[in-house]
Amino acid sequence: MKRVQFSRPLLPYLLLLPQMAVVFIFFYWPSAQAIQSSFYLEDPFGFGSSFVGLDNYRDIFASSEYLKIANFTVLFTVLVTVFSLAIGLLLAVKADKVLRGASAYKTLLISVYAVAPPVAGLIGVMFFDQHVGPFVKLAAMFGWDMKVGINYWDTAITMITIAVWKQIPYNFIFFLSGLQGIPASIVEAASIDCRSGFRRFWTVVLPLLSPTAFFLLIINVTYALFDTFGIIDTTVKDKAANNPITLVYKVYMDGFRGNDLGGSSAQSVILMIVVLVLTFFQFRFIERRVHYN
Repeated sequence: MKRVQFSRPLLPYLLLLPQMAVVFIFFYWPSAQAIQSSFYLEDPFGFGSSFVGLDNYRDIFASSEYLKIANFTVLFTVLVTVFSLAIGLLLAVKADKVLRGASAYKTLLISVYAVAPPVAGLIGVMFFDQHVGPFVKLAAMFGWDMKVGINYWDTAITMITIAVWKQIPYNFIFFLSGLQGIPASIVEAASIDCRSGFRRFWTVVLPLLSPTAFFLLIINVTYALFDTFGIIDTTVKDKAANNPITLVYKVYMDGFRGNDLGGSSAQSVILMIVVLVLTFFQFRFIERRVHYN
């Protein structure tokens, strides 16, 4: 591999400086501020703070409400990740076989990705509206009286459905690119050795897609934990008392609505540690099953 040579030794550092400044200003500095604030009882008006040590963390783990929200966050993350990846992979496999109208088919699937999460939440709420929502009317045909925003699990199903619908195009794009990157000679050789299409996909195609699937697994977990904030905010309409919410939305509610800056900072630190542990686990154990060659 040919190495790039710079005429001035400081030039590469100058080129990296803008990116490093962005990372420091928008990630490391806020993270350090959150860790510091988590040990203090902050005045909501900024007039002072009192050091309380680990009291904020003790209050969090002693709260039954926080544990309930944490359990729902785990369920929400697992379901959104599994369904988004599964449906995205299924659509990519079908799109890879389309001969006529392939461009229109792919464009319709990808276009959803251009919708912002709050807009996706608004559209989803309209589909699940109590009075005019078509999905509510469809559920009523089977005797299911959906009450989004009132019934806990009806609201949860709505949030999960919208979040999955929003993420499917992203997974579809990468899975389709991975499928089209598989050499045709390998697929033809597999079709000769194995007549079963499902077995051929499971033993040949899917292992070749494992780097893409591993990347999307990390992205989808992060998406379910953080990027669904706009969907949740639109769905619950600031009425989180009787509705399901995730940990990142509770940080917002306690910090910006309840003015508990120290408690919300402690929650954000816990959430950051959870993400770091999940990322380490994924790279340490799941990546062993990934085949890059």
